[in-house]
Amino acid sequence: MLICGIDEAGRGPLAGPVVAAAVVFEDSFILDGVKDSKVLTESQRDEYFLTIKGMCLDYRIIEISNVEIDEINILQATMKAMYLALKNLNMKPDKYLIDGNYFKLPGNYQNEIIHEKIVKGDSKVFAISAASVLAKVTRDKIMKENHLKYPGYEFGRHKGYATKLHDERIRQLGLCEIHRRSFCRKYLIETV
Repeated sequence: MLICGIDEAGRGPLAGPVVAAAVVFEDSFILDGVKDSKVLTESQRDEYFLTIKGMCLDYRIIEISNVEIDEINILQATMKAMYLALKNLNMKPDKYLIDGNYFKLPGNYQNEIIHEKIVKGDSKVFAISAASVLAKVTRDKIMKENHLKYPGYEFGRHKGYATKLHDERIRQLGLCEIHRRSFCRKYLIETV
């Protein structure tokens, strides 16, 4: 039986994309040490990222930009990223395991796939943990690239999340191209 784990990274940050990953394994396959990306160190995630990509049967990683997040909202952007990740797999798994308590696909596609939503699935199910690693490492890489493009914001340190440092940088520099305007309304109001 083929299992597909699906998870996302970057729903909450003030800047950057949301990234979803779908990864396929035989249901009995497990890599020791792979767990929710939030509890792994950056070096562990980077190592597992390569191992997961090399040992899985199939995977897809999709990002939705901050511009599109602002246009359709973060929930719809997350669902779109997850949908595109599973839709663009080369193989059709027997079952899809999705992190969280909500998952909505467009049209009749919702009824065409066997899926299960699992709250805290990234800490309970190997395939979802693997997807969380792929999504997190990809998003962190994007934010490190944005750090080079917009060094004043120090995206390489906070990855766009609402930290004290990020707040200070926005107040000093204003918003840049990768900030989610819908998440940064308080800064827009303050400058009016």
